[in-house]
Amino acid sequence: MPHPRQPVYAPHGIVATSQPLAAAAGTAVLRRGGNAVDAALATAIALTVVQPGSNDIGGDLFAIVWDGRRLHGLNASGRSPAALTRAAVLAATGGRGAEPSAGHGGAQSAAPGLPARGWLPVTVPGAPAGWRDLHDRFGSLPFADLFDDAVRYAEHGFPVSPGVAAGWARSVRTHAELAGPEFAEWGRVFTVGGRAPRAGERWRNPAAAGTLRRIAASGAADFYRGEIATALARYAAATGGLLTADDLAGHRSTWVDPVSVAYRGHEVWELPPNGQGVAALMALAILDGVDLAGMPAARRLHWQIEATKLGFADAHAYVADPERVSVPTAGLLDPAYVAARRALIGERAGTPGPGDPARGGTVYLCAADRDGLMVSLIQSNYLGFGSYVVVPGLGFGLQNRGAGFSLDPAHPNVVAPGKRPYHTIIPGFLTRGGEPVGPFGVMGGHMQPQGHVQVISSTLDGGLDPQAALDAPRWYWHAGRSLLVEPGLDGDVVADLRGRGHEITVEPEPSTFGYGQAIWRLPDGGYVAGSEPRADGLAVGY
Repeated sequence: MPHPRQPVYAPHGIVATSQPLAAAAGTAVLRRGGNAVDAALATAIALTVVQPGSNDIGGDLFAIVWDGRRLHGLNASGRSPAALTRAAVLAATGGRGAEPSAGHGGAQSAAPGLPARGWLPVTVPGAPAGWRDLHDRFGSLPFADLFDDAVRYAEHGFPVSPGVAAGWARSVRTHAELAGPEFAEWGRVFTVGGRAPRAGERWRNPAAAGTLRRIAASGAADFYRGEIATALARYAAATGGLLTADDLAGHRSTWVDPVSVAYRGHEVWELPPNGQGVAALMALAILDGVDLAGMPAARRLHWQIEATKLGFADAHAYVADPERVSVPTAGLLDPAYVAARRALIGERAGTPGPGDPARGGTVYLCAADRDGLMVSLIQSNYLGFGSYVVVPGLGFGLQNRGAGFSLDPAHPNVVAPGKRPYHTIIPGFLTRGGEPVGPFGVMGGHMQPQGHVQVISSTLDGGLDPQAALDAPRWYWHAGRSLLVEPGLDGDVVADLRGRGHEITVEPEPSTFGYGQAIWRLPDGGYVAGSEPRADGLAVGY
């Protein structure tokens, strides 16, 4: 068994993310005098080039920023095209829709959803506007300077890292099964003679370099109202897409207030819907009412799993675009409601449904600087390379976030024009008594809320540093009583969980679910970070 990775300590600032070249790009910005937001943006922009299967220029973004006094949240997810109606989806799919995507993390309803590939699930990409909006409020270096490393890697190439190469190969196999003119450019841009680039092989994307230069020079305006927007709209019209120039021009990010629950004398923060962070908060609020640290290991995991199921049951029932429907976020987190949900947990594995509250692929990175500014940022294509739609000459793929919509007309997340879908990507942040501990996040669709629960519990119940918390063997629940566990989990614990009714599959190797990063501030200054022990992730400090 390989020696566990050690945490990274740094006196001034640190960047942690899922690809070493991107982490180095962010740290270089800190060394040049940029702040944590500058570093996070340089990292995020570089990630679109060096890890394109998990995020891209055509993806979405969410972020939480600690400014030294309080937290700010940015929802930079895009809305559906004005022409995307339920009737249009049914007409395009022969009246059937598509089976709910496995990547969504459990069906929100019995109704089918949108197809996962092609133009139908494409919503307006929010990442470029999110980069600009974060910089406008918090950045210190010139916006265009933050693109330097990303443009250099796209234009001159970089050696593909092993984890990225493995995922890329799987995506090539997926692409081979797709038919239609909208998929042709993906193969020209993202394959080498029809195959994925191998680990260590240099890969270039000069068209993406040109796109990034235009975004940098225009402050992202070109993406939504200029030449890039025109090319997107024309290609959609020519190949069956619904996205228009008006859809792009109407895009805007939204600044939001993060929401929190108490856990072990700390506050855990997530962004409000349309993201699924409320699932993690509900699970943690349920667990805060029991003594996990005093339980045997198997019973502790049983409680975590069952609390997570309850959080997801409510998230899948109620999370939707709060600009279009009333989402009962406060009701879901109300202590009395949480206590009622806690009372449903017994000693056996359950399959809970939603309650009735009072009403009112992905990359993650975090960064911190010497002045205490901290950023928790996540951006994504959604499933693998997203829609597999690439506009000729632009060098980037479009996400498929519309696959998160429901076709159930009674569901709050039903597909509709100009609406944000249920989002799986969620940045997290931990404070204590209103003072920052630090940012954290976990990647992987349905894994994210349950990964947040496991990292926070390992930290606050188990007393682990961020790297050890990320190293700990993980479990992954998808639906029913089915549970995947990593091979490092103690065999007696697995047997006990099976005795409680959990239907467990032990993965043959440490699995690909739950990559993540975390940065905690040290009491006497500086930071300690952990990063993704199962793949290419790295924390770099200075």
